[in-house]
Amino acid sequence: MNQKTLDLMMGFAAGVMIAASFWSLLAPAIELSAELGGNSWLISSVGFLLGGSFVIGSDIVLSKASLIKSKGSAMKRSILLTSAVTIHNIPEGLAIGIAFGSVALGIHGATAQGAVMLALGIGLQNFPEGVCVAMPLRRDGASRMKSFLIGQSSGIVEPIAGVLGVLFALTIRSALPLALSFSAGAMIAVVCSELIPESFKNHKTIAAFGVLFGFAIMMVLDVALG
Repeated sequence: MNQKTLDLMMGFAAGVMIAASFWSLLAPAIELSAELGGNSWLISSVGFLLGGSFVIGSDIVLSKASLIKSKGSAMKRSILLTSAVTIHNIPEGLAIGIAFGSVALGIHGATAQGAVMLALGIGLQNFPEGVCVAMPLRRDGASRMKSFLIGQSSGIVEPIAGVLGVLFALTIRSALPLALSFSAGAMIAVVCSELIPESFKNHKTIAAFGVLFGFAIMMVLDVALG
């Protein structure tokens, strides 16, 4: 894929995810927490920080594992990369499931448009993630089919986590504010640690326009149409 197109797409996904983190996840978490009689700012802040810390902590653990095994084979490094992408996909899937579950519950601030755009934004950034998994495997000697299947398997956790997110939202409503804010924090951490640095590395201006465009589309859908 052309690098400019890839950077634009990743920037767009980052913009959608930043906007969705607030309007589709964090804002509904604050409002629902207030409705349930909880301390809305405290619950949302704790959930947000826990979600971000989960992603950052996963990065640190995997980075240390990569350093430990850096003297091993190239295939081991590819396995570590696959593990990193897989772990990042779990909170993203939970975020989608919780967003749709919130719509089903009729929670104020949660809209079908917002949930769909969140899924679209995460889906778009899954393309470069899949390439990042499959290409090193192919380079290290794996067959085309094996590289493709492993790349796909790194993303299979996302729909599974999505189903779990929906079930969680529908069955444990009192814990939903914490879960929503956790997903928001996890997504912001993924955007800051993965999408923004990678997309801005080669074509900063193009990626910046992608972020602005993605954020604007998400904002229009959530605010004007919500």
